[in-house]
Amino acid sequence: MDSTAVRLLRELLAGDPLMGQTQDFARVLNRSATTPGGLLLVGTPTQEPWHMAAHLDDESRLAAMPELKPTLVRWQPPADAPPHLSIGLERIERTTRKETVFVVAGDQAPDELLERVFDAKKIGARILTMVTAEAEITEMAHEVLIIPDEDAAAGVREKPLPDGAATADAHEKS
Repeated sequence: MDSTAVRLLRELLAGDPLMGQTQDFARVLNRSATTPGGLLLVGTPTQEPWHMAAHLDDESRLAAMPELKPTLVRWQPPADAPPHLSIGLERIERTTRKETVFVVAGDQAPDELLERVFDAKKIGARILTMVTAEAEITEMAHEVLIIPDEDAAAGVREKPLPDGAATADAHEKS
């Protein structure tokens, strides 16, 4: 998008309450991400936040803010995945108090993720969530952004089908 398109989009969305909530959430995210590699981005076993990871990576590069470059945490990274795509859930277990765990979970985070996030919070990590409805994960988060269901899939791509068939791409607004 060029600057004119961005300006027009901002004007169009100016009256939408979700826009203000999203801006507030983005400010918290900017303040929370303090160390390069310390923004841990995780989804659910069936939906990994690839689109969100790409946007954060771009923002990190364009704004010269390496602390915004996300570490994508995956449920089952393939053994042959490149290093930046081979980070599993055990990374959340090693979270430090200077790091942020950003959970993109639709409407329900699995118990296994809830336990890890709860432990990370006890250590002192900052917890941010983007969900479609109030859920158990929102109770332990420092900051929550609730996205209406019709917009929920933006930023999330379902995993490929087991037989390697095409992915069931989520609805994306560009």
